[in-house]
Amino acid sequence: MTSPAEVPHLTPNQINALVVLMVEARRVSNVELKELAGFTLTGQDNRKLVDLGLVETDRTHRPFAHELTEEGWRVVRHLHTSTPPKQGGSTTRSLFVVLSNVHRSLDRLRISHGDFFKQTDATAPPAGAPRQEAPATVSATPTEVETLVRAAYRELAAAPGAWVGLADVRDRLADTDRASLDAALRAMVGREDVRIIPVANTKSLTTRDRAAAVRIGNEDNHALAIGAA
Repeated sequence: MTSPAEVPHLTPNQINALVVLMVEARRVSNVELKELAGFTLTGQDNRKLVDLGLVETDRTHRPFAHELTEEGWRVVRHLHTSTPPKQGGSTTRSLFVVLSNVHRSLDRLRISHGDFFKQTDATAPPAGAPRQEAPATVSATPTEVETLVRAAYRELAAAPGAWVGLADVRDRLADTDRASLDAALRAMVGREDVRIIPVANTKSLTTRDRAAAVRIGNEDNHALAIGAA
């Protein structure tokens, strides 16, 4: 599995596969991939995405079907931050421009990629095709969400006590209901090992940082640090 801060080197076809699986937000068979995008996910491309933990492939029946893993969702959300592969040419570069604008727009709207692309009845797949619902937001108790926050922090932080942006935490927990996540963060402020603070230099904040802030004590907070428990 890739680290939370990086995007692996991928070929144009592997990138195209991740993007199609994101926008379809469900399990997609090779037959559907061929119809939708003109290619199938097989061979080395399939093996690499599976080995990286980005795609789960159902090989129990043919045609094989694919869906993004949690790590796959993370990577595809940040594809635009990496350098487009040279062999992809102008088509791949144009796709990265689209991905960058989608990311910026969803940050402004405060909508996760999973919520934006999830399937509805109006966009249901063809009858008889394998189908899986898009990642839905999960409502949970503050205690349950705190466990998720701590796990996300451990994966994001360089060391215990290091500062991590709440924007990165929210990306890591994109399938968690925002209200539940905010409630958990507010509850965590009372823990001895937890610090949640605003960024002093507000000019350094990006639109993404501002959208991810949690309101505590009549001010927006943008960074989280958790010491060794």
